[in-house]
Formats: sequence, C-alpha cells, structure tokens
Amino acid sequence: MKNENLYNYLLGIADNSLILGQRMGELCGHGPSLETDIACTNISLDLFGQVRSYFQYAGKIVGDGRTEDDIAMLRKERDYKNVLLVEQPNTNFAFTIGRQFLFDVYHLIFLAELQKSNDLTLSAIANKCIKEVSYHVRFSSDWVKRLGDGTEESKAKMQEAIDALWTYTDELFHQTEADVAMVAKGIGVDVTKLKEDYYLRVGELLKEATLHVPESKWFQKGGKEGIHTEHLGYLLSDLQYMQRTYPNMEW
Repeated sequence: MKNENLYNYLLGIADNSLILGQRMGELCGHGPSLETDIACTNISLDLFGQVRSYFQYAGKIVGDGRTEDDIAMLRKERDYKNVLLVEQPNTNFAFTIGRQFLFDVYHLIFLAELQKSNDLTLSAIANKCIKEVSYHVRFSSDWVKRLGDGTEESKAKMQEAIDALWTYTDELFHQTEADVAMVAKGIGVDVTKLKEDYYLRVGELLKEATLHVPESKWFQKGGKEGIHTEHLGYLLSDLQYMQRTYPNMEW
C-alpha cells in the first residue's frame, strides 16, 4: 500500500473513538438519570461522527474500494489499533466516567496539536472534533468531581475506578511505527511530548475532586499494536453483528 503509514496512523486515531463510542452507546437507557443518559448517548454519537470522517479519509487513501463501513466493521480483532483504556467495560458508572475522563483529557490535548498537521484533511477533522471533545472533557470532569467530592460511597467508587484504570494511561503516549513516520513528515502528533501536560491536568482535577493520584508505575500496553484485552472480542461481536449478518449495510 502506497500510503500504508498514513492509513495505519488514521486507524490509530479513529479506533480509539470507535471503541469508546461503542462503550458509551452501551449505556443508552441505563444512565443514572435521564439527563445523564442522554448526555452519554450524545457523546457516543459525537465519537461515531468523528470516526466517520477518519474512515472516509482512510477509504480514499487505501484506494481498493473499501468503504468506511468495511474499515469500521469488517476487520479482525488484531487489526484494531485502539489503546487498551477505551475498551475497558462499563463496570459501574464511576468506571465509565473515570475511563471517559482519562481519555478525554488526552483527546483534547491531542486534537489541539493535530490541528497543526501539514495534512489539511486531518487538520480540518481535528478543528471540527475539538469543539465536541471540549464538551466531553467538561462533562467527565464535572462528574469526577461530583463523585469524588460526594458521599463516602461515591468517593470510594471513583477512587477505585481511577486506581484500576490508571495502568492503561501510559500507553496513550507510546509511538507506533506509523506514528514516527507521520511525525517526521509533519502530519502526525508526537504524543511523547503530551505526557507531562496530560498528567499535570489529570492530577489537578483529581486533587480538586479530593481524590489521590495513583502511585503505581506499572502500566499495560499492546492495544496500539493490536494486542488487546479479552474485553475487545466481546465488544466487536456486538459492534459487527449487523454488518456480518446483513452484508453491505451502510451507516
């Protein structure tokens, strides 16, 4: 493939939103209140909208007739390049919010840099997406503070979620071969330079929420290389069901 690195770079960005969008979509009808339920569903729709832009561009790059639906729905588990963080299940509402918050902070910082890309299509997508992600950060941050500085039970559950999810955060800043190639061309974002700002922002919010920053320095990785937790296979069986059952469906 002529533009294989760019194609894989797009997958690395888009798959995060695709998988997290599916996770948030699972909450439809199950939120703790009607307003929160609708907000979570809207975040899911925002993420899927972003995915379409990336995959439509990827379809043009690959040039073999594959559509956005093919790219989104018909790959095997090892072909998905999302980080492990976004595929973690909705254990409880605190876990859902903790996962969203830890990704949202990264996502906003990343898009701010992607707007500077030499690739005008990627820059335009980032410029559009950042408005939505700014809201996502506000939503998840407010809930982290509400739960962390709430009742004894809500504080304990929020802290438990942050502690459990922390091990997946460092992977956000690992570079793949495609990442390195795109950074060299001025197209991609050097995520290694985002790490300090990310942990500073997360730490400040957790402090405001009367939560502590986990001390663990042990992190898990593999998602960017297609090596996932057991959770992704079950998620994909739901995500891909309609497309595999009724081939050639369109979004």
